[in-house]
Amino acid sequence: MKIALVNYRYFISGGPERYYFNIKEILEQKGHTVIPFSIKGSKNIDSEYSDYFLESVDDEEYFANTRRNIGTVLKSFTRMFWSREASRKFRRLLLDTHPDIVYIMQYHNKISPSIIYTARKLGIPVVHRISDFQYMCPNALFYNDCTGVCEDCLKGRRLSCVRYRCVHGSAMLSAIKAAAKAFHDIIGVTKRIDAFVVPSVFTLGKLQQYGIPAEKLRHIPTFFNAKGELPKPVYEPFFLYVGRIEKQKGLATLINAFCGTDMNLKIIGFSNDGYEDTLRASLNGEKHNIEFLGRMSFDEIAQYLNRCLATIVPSEWYDNFPNAILESFAYSKPVIATDFGSLKELVEDNVTGYTFPYADAAALRSCAQKLLNTPAEARRMGSEASRRIRDVYSPQAHYEALMQILTPLTNQKPS
Repeated sequence: MKIALVNYRYFISGGPERYYFNIKEILEQKGHTVIPFSIKGSKNIDSEYSDYFLESVDDEEYFANTRRNIGTVLKSFTRMFWSREASRKFRRLLLDTHPDIVYIMQYHNKISPSIIYTARKLGIPVVHRISDFQYMCPNALFYNDCTGVCEDCLKGRRLSCVRYRCVHGSAMLSAIKAAAKAFHDIIGVTKRIDAFVVPSVFTLGKLQQYGIPAEKLRHIPTFFNAKGELPKPVYEPFFLYVGRIEKQKGLATLINAFCGTDMNLKIIGFSNDGYEDTLRASLNGEKHNIEFLGRMSFDEIAQYLNRCLATIVPSEWYDNFPNAILESFAYSKPVIATDFGSLKELVEDNVTGYTFPYADAAALRSCAQKLLNTPAEARRMGSEASRRIRDVYSPQAHYEALMQILTPLTNQKPS
């Protein structure tokens, strides 16, 4: 099978890109031809198809950095709505390579849905893997700094996005994103997509609430792609957080849980908006054993995963299906996670880790202290977590489930 694989970054920046390159590797190992389509950039991995890629907006990872000059701004804004350049270049790629199907990761904001219409006009079915809430929420998070978790746009209250300045704290950017979402709803983007791959049952439910037919939604959890045999785990008395340093990730709750204790917490990640500085400032003059280790490659992170007692995912937004949990499981480590959204699908309390109530620092502290007092429990739950990686979240299980979607679609015209 020939598969056109679309994502707006062709380098590893986060979970969606890690999945992109992992599934690319698995598909190629199984004998399929993978044809990438993305955006040109200095951080990109080399590709023989790079001449087909879109021109870069500003060679940055995130939209927050695109407001540099009027040309950059206009190109960024038009790609939120519709891109003739994307349609033209994608059409040339499809005509030159003749893929059987298009599998999209992320296209919102930097590529546009024009590529979906291009594929459909050529009779090529389209599948979209969901990694956030872009179809339902202009900032893709169901979260803003004013109200916290927010589903107003899903419920039809679209002006809330502007009112709460949901997109990068800007009323103007929020209005533009809300307008782009409304435009995509009017032209029926999701109706042109044949199937959606959804990592979590929770997110699948939100998509149904949005109006996507249940028969188009397929729940396929993400997988962990081990590179060789993993080292034997050790359980040293420290806890680990891995991820972006952002308010919705629950870092304030995490800091409060460990502040004033002797428990050791290591934080690996980066902040785009200075939030790390805010957290550091909150620790001034306080007793703590909290270390900010900065951004690391996965090979560097793996060394800490192998040695920690457990990892912590204190998210206070609808985290879709965080890779950090699977990575922890792969290294035989239990996870302490918020009992919220999709996290409770992944972390079974007292089986693969502990769960605690939303934003409850005292409960999180109690879970961590319990593991420190009974490290044998960390080994027991870590062993079960490792088993689930092998049985439930394996590359083979994911591949087989994905083929059950892709294969039938290649034998029929799009609906």
